[in-house]
Amino acid sequence: MDKILILAGGYSNEREISLITARSVTRELKKNKKYKLLTIEPNGHFIKKLRKFRPKLVLNLLHGRYGEDGYVQSILESEKVKYTHSGVLSSSLAIDKEISKKIFIKNKILTPPFFKFVFKKKTNYKNITKKIEKKLKFPVVLKPINEGSSVGVYITNKKNFIYNLLKLEKFKEILIEKYIPGREIQAAVLGNKKLGVIELKPKRKFYDYKAKYSASAKTEHIIPVDITQKNYNKINSLAMKAHKLLKCRGVSRSDFRFYKNKFYLLELNTQPGMTSLSLVPEIANYNNISFIQLIQEIMKDASTNK
Repeated sequence: MDKILILAGGYSNEREISLITARSVTRELKKNKKYKLLTIEPNGHFIKKLRKFRPKLVLNLLHGRYGEDGYVQSILESEKVKYTHSGVLSSSLAIDKEISKKIFIKNKILTPPFFKFVFKKKTNYKNITKKIEKKLKFPVVLKPINEGSSVGVYITNKKNFIYNLLKLEKFKEILIEKYIPGREIQAAVLGNKKLGVIELKPKRKFYDYKAKYSASAKTEHIIPVDITQKNYNKINSLAMKAHKLLKCRGVSRSDFRFYKNKFYLLELNTQPGMTSLSLVPEIANYNNISFIQLIQEIMKDASTNK
């Protein structure tokens, strides 16, 4: 019997999503009697429980900071245990939107223009507004540098810019990014395989936290996506290129805006959700990969982590 330790919950703003993901995955794995499962949180007793259980591998289902940024990965590596998803460096690069965007730009992957903003005790907001008008133009997107699931993301115009900016002061530093209109299309990669794409049509202003995880938001998921074969191949290739550039493992999901026949890569997620509303399982299912097969493929790739 294979012992699988499931890491879930954690300390990030995405804690609840991680727990829902863990419940979905556990329910599937329990159908197979070959697995002995233990679900724990990365708290003060985490290492003690890990050593006592001695799992064949750790299924890392944490989201956001401390679980998706290389932090818990470094602990697992120090314990010499196999774990799923991307490694320390890949995780830390992908969650840092500033660094990952610089990597994409250097490698000729189109991404919205941006600059970093650091909150200080004395800030001249008029100068920031002028900088935006000169470099980016309104509307712009405000987002924390290292959060996921669209936590703290605002699309703002000049009129409500400062009001929305001050909401993010607790993050200390954020990205201010040019808003790209157009279609929201996301592409998934599983190991060395281009998994496919899905288009989102949120009823809300954009695919924010509520649109992602609330059934009441009624976001429309569209598969197959109505684009040319050439563009279908292009977005899959861009997602694979980004996946390889950051040296990701297992599954990743790249989020794009499609505008004027161009794909703009917004960010890459190294640990996409696995809930009933999540996109990667939906893409996989469309391509005849069941939920349990998807989980097993992610687990299989854990053997390559060191």
